[in-house]
Amino acid sequence: MLRKSVKNSKEDLRPDVLVVGAGLFGLTIAERLTRILGKHVLLIDQRNHIGGNCASENDSITGIECHKYGAHLFHTSLEHVWQYVNQFTKFTNYVHKVYTTHDGVVYPLPINLGTINQFFQAAYTPDEAKVKIAGQAASAPEHPQNLAEQGISLIGQPLFDAFIKNYTAKQWQTPAEELSPDIIKRLPVRYNYDNRYFNDTYEGLPVNGYNAWFQNMISQCGKNLSVRLETDYFTDPEIQELRESGILTIYTGPIDRFYDYRFGELKWRSLDFKKEVLDVDDFQGCPVMNYADLEPKYTRIHEFKHFHPERHTGGYAPNSSKTVIVREYSKTWHRGDEPYYPVNTAEDRAMLTKYQALASDDTNIIFGGRLGEYAYYDMDKTIAAALAKFDEIQNRV
Repeated sequence: MLRKSVKNSKEDLRPDVLVVGAGLFGLTIAERLTRILGKHVLLIDQRNHIGGNCASENDSITGIECHKYGAHLFHTSLEHVWQYVNQFTKFTNYVHKVYTTHDGVVYPLPINLGTINQFFQAAYTPDEAKVKIAGQAASAPEHPQNLAEQGISLIGQPLFDAFIKNYTAKQWQTPAEELSPDIIKRLPVRYNYDNRYFNDTYEGLPVNGYNAWFQNMISQCGKNLSVRLETDYFTDPEIQELRESGILTIYTGPIDRFYDYRFGELKWRSLDFKKEVLDVDDFQGCPVMNYADLEPKYTRIHEFKHFHPERHTGGYAPNSSKTVIVREYSKTWHRGDEPYYPVNTAEDRAMLTKYQALASDDTNIIFGGRLGEYAYYDMDKTIAAALAKFDEIQNRV
């Protein structure tokens, strides 16, 4: 019998659809299938929690909500996505701002007029700064072929060398000259003093945290949704029975893993996190501090109490004399690591095409999400992709 592990129930379940992966894509499409179509859905995940990489937990010492897999900030300009997520949570008025340390000095990011004037020890007007950067970007080719050329075309050689070149080498474990220009095409450059990290219409953090948001999605599905955690799609005998029955499956895991790496492994960037609880009220004065130089080895430090200053009157989280920081290290992905960001070289794209050709012949398997599609998605784009996929398949269910 299939178990409803969230409630430890042993009731029988004959699902109409199997959803593999309880991240944003899986949760969204499971919610649509159950609430809109009234289908019985079994949602499984090999981890011991829902929410995928967006999951959070409260630190046992300080009570501060910490994002388990690095900072996740919700922002969107997609009206239908904003309306959708507000069914399950309200959002704070948090506005994300990032700073970076280079050569022992802290600068605001993304690159803006403040960054430019501080770096060049100048007082340029917006027009003067544009002329300055245009002159420094003139050395870039008209059609950039890699990340380095693309970056120089946007911000010029000096700023690229200071803030992007070495940070990228740490982040991707690959020189900028070998990476796709697409990675940095979205890099914002502002010729004013606006240091908001995102440009989107809507931005904020879930008032009661990410886990409360995701649990509310599940609870609104009612009895039509069953959830099983710590369940491996490939090895669990009960899931194997469902696979053999030909059940319609929404699969959000890595597409190459699904086909047992038949054409090889798609390349990913992975991350390690080192958490510390410190006996100080405030370690760095901001939520995220990047480190643009080759040393230290970590790419950034998250200080999570700064994400929800509204949670305690006159302070932050419980036990405000302490703080939680997490140092983030980038590394090359190997089997057994968590895949975070697709490297997406020409070789990867050619391999992906082969896997997608196999997928097109599997009529009872639908791939989705950043792992299933080998794509970099922000949170809102993941939800938008799931909503679009639901619209596409609802007549097949």
